[in-house]
Amino acid sequence: MADDQHDGIHVEYGDSAALFEFCARSFVALGVPEEDARIAAEVLLESDLRGIESHGVPRFEAFYVNGLKAGRINPRANVHIMHEALATALVDGDGGLGMLVGYRSMEVAIRKAAETGAGFVSTRNSSHFGIAGYYATMALQHDMIGWTMTNASPQMPPAGGADPRLGTNPIAFAAPSADGRDFILDMATTTVAGGKLEIAQRKQAKIPIGWAYGEDKQLTDDPNEGRRARRMTPLGATPEMSAHKGAGLSAMIDILSGILSGGLPTALQMDWRHVSHFFGALRIDGFRPVADFEQMMQDWGDAVRATPPLPGVDHVLLPGDKERAARADRLAHGIPLYPETVESLRRVARDLRLEPPV
Repeated sequence: MADDQHDGIHVEYGDSAALFEFCARSFVALGVPEEDARIAAEVLLESDLRGIESHGVPRFEAFYVNGLKAGRINPRANVHIMHEALATALVDGDGGLGMLVGYRSMEVAIRKAAETGAGFVSTRNSSHFGIAGYYATMALQHDMIGWTMTNASPQMPPAGGADPRLGTNPIAFAAPSADGRDFILDMATTTVAGGKLEIAQRKQAKIPIGWAYGEDKQLTDDPNEGRRARRMTPLGATPEMSAHKGAGLSAMIDILSGILSGGLPTALQMDWRHVSHFFGALRIDGFRPVADFEQMMQDWGDAVRATPPLPGVDHVLLPGDKERAARADRLAHGIPLYPETVESLRRVARDLRLEPPV
């Protein structure tokens, strides 16, 4: 394990395989069946490998370990179909680990798509499921397009509103390309994901004005104030900059996730315990040959990336490019871990009497 300085702060580098095994063993120690534990750990670590530092192991203790210990998450969840038609299904997550619930739900969507050409699943009674992009990319290995959405705890005021009624509600979309540079969009419907404030806290850095409101309902550059207030701005930031678009996307996701599933939308939950998701898979060969689609995706991607960049920009990227590069680098050199994350992992190890991964 190596160490380094990031933004003036000491970081250590953890081996991805060791971190995966530690998370999986921890889940098992907390009562999660082995197969389920390894699925959840894989989803969790994929966030770190893709460079999405707002999720992954920094949240392992607070979101998942503590949730299991407190009984908020069911370790032996029976993820099951409540109702279905040919191309659709309602799935109940039985209060389980969101990563497992998401994985099983996307499996249903893919199976439906294989049978009918398209599959759609609305899922209720889940918990935080990590990065939405993981589930969308599950469709790629089946020559399908995939997408995923989830609602979340209230952290976004509607456009022009003063108090949070909507979630950061991310959406992910994945489509394959012949050259392997697949298009993978994974974005919050707030200006930035809530985890970006956590990263700023770890780095002891200010945030750009426009990311969040403070408790005085004015825009703030203090990530601590932004997290306390729980008022992330919608995509677009302010009403003058079209915040209604981000708020509208968040509301759409809440309808497909929380209302369609009957799991409750964000604004109707006084005691936030229920997370709901939505999944989709689409067979490409239901429209045209897969190889033709993937070649056109490659040609299209090449054309977009060839766009002359603005001053100060090295080159134009498409969604998925940065994450692909980060994954290759982190598999080779390790995952950077800030001091509080290292201490969190060691605290979990002491509590569960396991060997720490760092």
